[in-house]
Amino acid sequence: MCDACQTDNNNSGSGTKTVPVAEAVGMILPHDITEIRPGDFKGRAFKKGHIVREEDIEHLKRLGKEHLFILEIKEDEMHENDAAGAMAVALAGKGVKPAGEPNEGKINLVAERDGLLNINREALLGFNMLGEVMCATIHNNSVVKKGQLVAGTRAVPLVVKKSIVDEAVKIAESAHGVLSVKEIRKPKAGIVITGNEVYHGRIKDAFETVIRKKIKAFDGEIIGVRFAPDDVKIIEDRIRELIDAGADLIITSGGMSVDPDDVTRFAIRNLGVEEMHYGSPVLPGSMFLVAYLGRGVSQHAPTGIIPILGIPACGMYADITVFDLVLPRILAGEKIGRRELAELGHGGLCLKCETCRYPVCPFGK
Repeated sequence: MCDACQTDNNNSGSGTKTVPVAEAVGMILPHDITEIRPGDFKGRAFKKGHIVREEDIEHLKRLGKEHLFILEIKEDEMHENDAAGAMAVALAGKGVKPAGEPNEGKINLVAERDGLLNINREALLGFNMLGEVMCATIHNNSVVKKGQLVAGTRAVPLVVKKSIVDEAVKIAESAHGVLSVKEIRKPKAGIVITGNEVYHGRIKDAFETVIRKKIKAFDGEIIGVRFAPDDVKIIEDRIRELIDAGADLIITSGGMSVDPDDVTRFAIRNLGVEEMHYGSPVLPGSMFLVAYLGRGVSQHAPTGIIPILGIPACGMYADITVFDLVLPRILAGEKIGRRELAELGHGGLCLKCETCRYPVCPFGK
């Protein structure tokens, strides 16, 4: 075999060959080439995937390169960087974008805006089942900031079959992007704190401060805070007062257990809610309630529907509860029904760490 044109085939059918450096213009380097200048520089002079140019020849010769290993790519193949770029564009839905250019077959995707990350898990599974391409993401329903890393994708081999990349792109495009970031609206919340013990001043309320902090985290506004005894009619009236005052989200606290005096959920039901779900497979937060007051009740709500979230007693003493898992999804426009609550059971057990690191923990994942 000619010394100047020796081919080494790899498993994909593509290969490398050695060519005289002067004949390498237009060809692709399959590996980095290092340059060392004693006392001055040691590092990469040419990176893998670089297309050799006429002006590179003298530089390569100064590095002692008389021959180069050159990558051969067939018509039915793609270089890893080209594949990664095409896949990243297809994977990125609304609110997500590729971060820069592919490097060594890899490219990251970042959030284009603050919001709630949504991942089409079925499409992601189909994408990763192809084998020679991959996409790794952070968890679905994560609250993210603009510029935050949300995923990375790459072609696994240096050279990948076009048919595989085409199928990966097709899967992602069919899902209108595997990853997207939904905007989270700024709520105008009304708070109703129930319970005879608080209403009559026997104990000091601990809910209001907690709820205010959680609403403020989403740049929300507290329209008003009302207190009510364990009386169905009074609780109803307090909720209606806040809706009339402009609340587009109602949060109630207390009255969610099975004691005879705990009547908050009955007051919510009596409002004429279209949908109400009591109980969640999350600890803390098993006695959580979510309900929806129908269209036409308020002109202030973005969709005309007002979510009502009932927080059980754990909201007073637990740093993170089911409320924290559900609130951003509600504010991103998701409808949380029985199925969505049931799905929270997987990962719904808080480990009660000595130092809470949420959301960098398994809770809600």
